[in-house]
Amino acid sequence: MNPLDLLTFARGDALNWALMLFAAGVVLRLFEIFGLGRKPDLAQPRSDSPGSGWRTMFTRSLPPQGLLKREPVTYIGGYVFHLGLLANIFFFAPHIEFFRNMFGIGWPGLPSAMVDASAVAAIAALGVLLAHRLTNPVKRMLSGFGDYLAWAVTLLPLLTGYLAYHHLLFEYTLMLSLHLFSVELLLVLLPFTKLFHTFSVFISRWYNGDIFGRKGVAS
Repeated sequence: MNPLDLLTFARGDALNWALMLFAAGVVLRLFEIFGLGRKPDLAQPRSDSPGSGWRTMFTRSLPPQGLLKREPVTYIGGYVFHLGLLANIFFFAPHIEFFRNMFGIGWPGLPSAMVDASAVAAIAALGVLLAHRLTNPVKRMLSGFGDYLAWAVTLLPLLTGYLAYHHLLFEYTLMLSLHLFSVELLLVLLPFTKLFHTFSVFISRWYNGDIFGRKGVAS
């Protein structure tokens, strides 16, 4: 298969199948989560509990007092990576056009140089976080195959996108195809790996904040 046919397949059938599997996987996982149900809490809630779930969704995004100083690599690296990834997905002009074609809506993008810099920062942050995981005895012991798989499939779209944008390593058409395949791999695996925290993180934070708020416990 020549590079042009490969790109056509990556932008056509492969993308359609990846999106369908992604959507089906997300719906299935969300159904599993909400299908668990929640036992009714018969205790009278504290008067200050309403809104604690929503509040916790945002306060948990900030490092607890003292932990930023104790774990600067984890928190700073995590913020740099997530912000860089967010900028690349949602504020790169070609990606915005993709969303416009898919959903009929678009928004202003960031300058290409800024998105490019954010990609480099995100890739570097992933490298630092991996090195920290491998050199920290506790994190290394707690890490399993799923952690490294999630790291790899997150890195690949950033790396291949950067290489394609700068016309590096392979011919542009082939590199763009590899970038699309890496995105499709991420889409297929996301619902069934630890990457599903993309959706579940705010659900769990709301749940914990709400249930602890009813008990009068700070969260």
